[in-house]
Amino acid sequence: MSFSSVKNLLAQYSPVSDSSSFSDVEKDTQLPLSRDVEAPLDTGNLMQQQQQQQPKKSFVDARVISDAIIGLSDGMTVPFALTAGLSTLEDTRVVVFGGLAELIAGAISMGLGGYLGAKSEEESYRATLKKTCQQTATNPETTSTLISDIFAPYELPDQLVSELSSHLADSPNLPSFLMNFHHTLPEPSGSRAITCAITIALGYFIGGFVPLVPYFFVGPDDAFHALAWSAATMVVALFVFGYGKTCFVSGWKRRADVLRGLFGGVQMVIVGGVAAGAAMGLVKLFQLLGSR
Repeated sequence: MSFSSVKNLLAQYSPVSDSSSFSDVEKDTQLPLSRDVEAPLDTGNLMQQQQQQQPKKSFVDARVISDAIIGLSDGMTVPFALTAGLSTLEDTRVVVFGGLAELIAGAISMGLGGYLGAKSEEESYRATLKKTCQQTATNPETTSTLISDIFAPYELPDQLVSELSSHLADSPNLPSFLMNFHHTLPEPSGSRAITCAITIALGYFIGGFVPLVPYFFVGPDDAFHALAWSAATMVVALFVFGYGKTCFVSGWKRRADVLRGLFGGVQMVIVGGVAAGAAMGLVKLFQLLGSR
């Protein structure tokens, strides 16, 4: 295999933990690499075949989906527990005003937490990139060792690894190469912090607003009656959210995926029910203590 052929294929690979865990595309295109055997390689057809078989990228960033799940998970449990506890006071206005206040404060808090977390990731990336640039400029021996370690899982010939290391050592993209393949840190986008804050805050507010809806349609003294409708609504919402969240990760079609989704839905219902029961029990306890 020629040196130029390996350079063309290098962008198609990423480090793997086990040499036997190649994807189907890589298995179909894997070529024998040895010191004594030279295999012919048509890189144009090979790269075209891989591009055709690669799955299409989603328009939604996976981190945005993760942020939405975090916001919805908290929003569907904490505010519901609060409104359930306040319902024992049997005052609809207290439940509505208290619930809205908690929703707004909680959404702001969750959004700020997501913003600060994303900013910390950005600062960590920049600090690591700075250290990597300094290392490549002042310590070429260590850098060469890192490059060799990156190529080790592919079992390339030593001579080829040495040529690749020499080429990368003179490349201005060496820090970027080490950030991707050694540190495995993706470069954060400039709007990551804002997007994270807005996604988590909106998810929390939307998820928490669901249990408040029934209280807008009852009288001022029927808060406990609205609690039954709120609980029924939340059971359905928690189950659907738990099912969808689990199947989004594991899949939707197989029988095992459906079972995992059902388990995830029941788990979310149990978590929300325990939180609401604890809140109601504490409010009742405080009422008894205050009446003495």
